[in-house]
Amino acid sequence: MSDKTPIKMLHDRILVEVDRESGERRSSGGIVIPATAAMGARRLAWSKVVAVGPHARTIEVGDRVLFDAEDKAEVEVNGELYVVMRERDIHAVAADRVGDEATGLYL
Repeated sequence: MSDKTPIKMLHDRILVEVDRESGERRSSGGIVIPATAAMGARRLAWSKVVAVGPHARTIEVGDRVLFDAEDKAEVEVNGELYVVMRERDIHAVAADRVGDEATGLYL
């Protein structure tokens, strides 16, 4: 995100970069599968967090988060595409700091 446009996220909102290459996949045999190919199940996406609201408890700027790419609100800032979501819409967080924490899951 540009330093010229400061953005302050409110409440528990998260702003993530849209990874333009995330839709294209490669099969185990090396065949490129375009993002437009139909899939039977919903596909989740990983993106990098660029801004976090003050009430987000477990997400920090720089984390990579897993979310439902079909259930998103996109916004364009200075020609770059971002996604705005609530913290509760994130399925997983990938960051070095979470390796030492307990998952908090009850299975």
